[in-house]
Amino acid sequence: MTEPLILGIETSCDETGIAVLEGMEVRSNVLASQTDIHARFGGVVPEVAARAHVEAIRPLVHQALAIAGVHPQQIDAVAATQGPGLAGSLMVGFAYAKGLAWTLDTPFYGVDHMEGHLFAPRLEHGGYHPPAIVVLASGGHSQIVHMRDWGDYEVLGGTIDDAAGEAFDKLARYLGMGYPGGPAIDRESDAGRSDAVAFPRALKDRPYDFSFSGLKTSVITYLEKARGEGTLPQRADVAASIQEAIVDVLVEKTFNAVDATGAKVVAGGGGVLANRRLRHQMEAAAADRGVELFLPSAVLCTDNGAMIAAVAASRLVTGVEPTPWDADIDPGMRLETPPV
Repeated sequence: MTEPLILGIETSCDETGIAVLEGMEVRSNVLASQTDIHARFGGVVPEVAARAHVEAIRPLVHQALAIAGVHPQQIDAVAATQGPGLAGSLMVGFAYAKGLAWTLDTPFYGVDHMEGHLFAPRLEHGGYHPPAIVVLASGGHSQIVHMRDWGDYEVLGGTIDDAAGEAFDKLARYLGMGYPGGPAIDRESDAGRSDAVAFPRALKDRPYDFSFSGLKTSVITYLEKARGEGTLPQRADVAASIQEAIVDVLVEKTFNAVDATGAKVVAGGGGVLANRRLRHQMEAAAADRGVELFLPSAVLCTDNGAMIAAVAASRLVTGVEPTPWDADIDPGMRLETPPV
């Protein structure tokens, strides 16, 4: 049986990601990044992001199809991110995808962005199967998910304020390191000591929940005091200590869930999972417990169309009904087991 060809479109924030999958094999995966556009503002400007998606989406779809060697009429389903995300950005991809699916007379699937991150490791790791504990960490989300099966999820915990990626961005901006903050702090940390400053690890009494706003306050308070005393530390040491505080909490909470559920498979997704220190510490913790760890490559950690197409491919082959044509975007969408 021929594997279905799926066109996936991701426009939840500031990346226009388009991909063509044949089953779970990536035939093409192209991206138009807006990082340079938003860097001058120190963060994503929603209206600017939506306009950039409008300009990029059509030529990028043609590029993805051309690279894959696929004619539009060969596509078996079209998928797009339905939420969560920025309303204007979501609308661009969702409306374009629905219109294309309607024109091609092919099924359309609206996909939860976070479910896409759950599926991302599957595109590179054939041994990645549920049940699994998955940590999802990005600019807008930090969650621990118990994936009992494909499409069957329990969110064990999440952030009560800032997400991990948001904390990286805010603190990097405060330190004058630019945007995006995660990669900047990752690079700066190479020259620093991770134990230079003992920044706090919050919510020790809540095994699966995160809070990073207090870390931001602690860093600012520490630096203001140091300036007042004329003992300003090396920026690399501060960066490395910030990174260690965030990484420690992400790893600890993930493996709290592993210990509680007895899961033998651990995975991760979202842009923060591209952080080298986090990957190293996840590998060490998995090895200590004798569990399998599946992390996507950096290109599939960040937002991309392939992960959206992967969810749709799974739904199509398992007979899940397509998304109704009158469905709309859901900027506040919450990850949950979808209806069958």
